[in-house]
Amino acid sequence: MTGYPAPLARVIEQLSRLPGIGEKTAGRLAFFLLKEGKESVLALAGSMERLKREMGLCPQCFGLSEIPAGTEEVAPCRVCRDPGRDNHTICVVEEPSDLMAVERSGEYKGLYHVLHGAIFPLNGVGPDALKIKELMARVRAHPPVEIIVATNATRAGDATALYLAKMVKPLDIRITRIARGLPMGGEIEYTDAGTLGEALDGRREL
Repeated sequence: MTGYPAPLARVIEQLSRLPGIGEKTAGRLAFFLLKEGKESVLALAGSMERLKREMGLCPQCFGLSEIPAGTEEVAPCRVCRDPGRDNHTICVVEEPSDLMAVERSGEYKGLYHVLHGAIFPLNGVGPDALKIKELMARVRAHPPVEIIVATNATRAGDATALYLAKMVKPLDIRITRIARGLPMGGEIEYTDAGTLGEALDGRREL
């Protein structure tokens, strides 16, 4: 980047790749890190490296889970290995951050499935790019009583919900969509716990 010494420019360039971080904000963050003590900067770098080394996707729900020390395999996540969860319901969300948002609401005690995106043909994202085949294999092997579709209130989220309904209905499994309380265009990740709880309570049949 023009005008910056090479080591600083490299940090600004990498920070600029983060969502919501432009070059100016990245520059402020880089200068902040430069002023920080060496120990705190190295601790930040170390925690980021460990994030990639010690975290992976749960083999059952595809949410985030830890890789136990001494192994390369991801362990089932906290929710999937909890015997107290209601295995009669599966809440389908777009991203791991959405799963965490639903958990924070405290209104849901069932299991999850993370799609890792939503159907968006204009961006080249079709059903095969998501964890839909894995969901269908899962519900065929262990049919739940209900699947709650908690995709975002966007066109892509709605398209994904309708596609899932088409796939699930022949299996005679109840499928619902969260509704009341979640505004059009709203994203699960940024919805407050109370509103999200209302949306879960007010879900409707798909």
